Amino acid sequence: MDAVAAPGKFYIEADALQGVCRALLVAHGLPEADAETTARCLVEADLRGVETHGVVRLPHYLNRVRLGLIKARPNIVVRRVTPAAASVDGDDGFGFVVATRAMDEAIAMAAVYGIGLAAVRRSNHFGMAASYVLQAARAGYMSMVFTNASASMPPWGGRDPVLGTSPFAAGAPGGDLPPFILDMSPAVAARGKVRLAAKRGESIPEGWGLDKEGQATTDPNKILDDGIVLPIGGPKGSAIAMMMDIFGGVFTGSAFAGDVTNHTTDYTRPQDVGHFMMAIKCDLFMTKAEFVARMDVLTGRVKAVRPAHGFDEILVSGEPEARKQAQRTRHGIQFPKAELDQLRAEADKAGIAFPPLSATPYNS
Repeated sequence: MDAVAAPGKFYIEADALQGVCRALLVAHGLPEADAETTARCLVEADLRGVETHGVVRLPHYLNRVRLGLIKARPNIVVRRVTPAAASVDGDDGFGFVVATRAMDEAIAMAAVYGIGLAAVRRSNHFGMAASYVLQAARAGYMSMVFTNASASMPPWGGRDPVLGTSPFAAGAPGGDLPPFILDMSPAVAARGKVRLAAKRGESIPEGWGLDKEGQATTDPNKILDDGIVLPIGGPKGSAIAMMMDIFGGVFTGSAFAGDVTNHTTDYTRPQDVGHFMMAIKCDLFMTKAEFVARMDVLTGRVKAVRPAHGFDEILVSGEPEARKQAQRTRHGIQFPKAELDQLRAEADKAGIAFPPLSATPYNS
């Protein structure tokens, strides 16, 4: 860890950051509990190193609330269509609130029937998909979480965006060893990473996307200006993105096939994002103790593999993020000053005191 912040960057404590986010959301009409859920998910993304889905997005969300495109107090309707399947109408509420409610419902059904499925429509961008996988894992459940997203990626071999960089997430609780937490985009790099690089004035690696002329570029602005991001693994990533649109869009009754609204550029209509949530009891076929012991065997054997050249150790999916979360919880989260200034401007407008910053890590 650096002894001092990089030029133009400062540290802020996670609890203080979550507090100002929560206060901003309450000031925009959210109930305390929903504001807490949203703020926690945002800050957890930054803690785990998923900065593209953290508090940097809050000004966009607040603007959509002010325009009436996200409802601060939605009437979320949950309807059980079978004992183990529920349809969730998010009523254009915050994606974090709607998705958390949907996973709660999936877990409740799984507790009784072994498996629970929630299909969500009329939601919004729900941030880091791992938030809901972690929600299930902490409750002791396996899970799968899919969502669709606005068009930013072509099908393999095409030039026109029709698929989203929709995340594929899944998880399983562990015992003494870490849980398995997967959260991946079907794109080489999610559009949020491109957007964040543009915001920070940084270049991107070649291979992330193409400009509007179909040429490779390292300029994130050229990708954002009617360019495209590329699928990971060619046709494999393209197929996964289409699968996310089937499960998250076609199946749920939400927008799909390129009709999901881009929440950062289109302020004319609600997003109508769809989510697919599945929770599974890990002790369906054996005791929970046996399951987590078997998970530890698998994780232990994976981690015991000899590292290849250039690697120091084997890390399972979710472990790097968990380590980063522990470090940033102790030492604070580092942000470019420009991003903190945007959040501070929102706080100033709402009459909310902004927490102190530090040029050096806390508790170092």
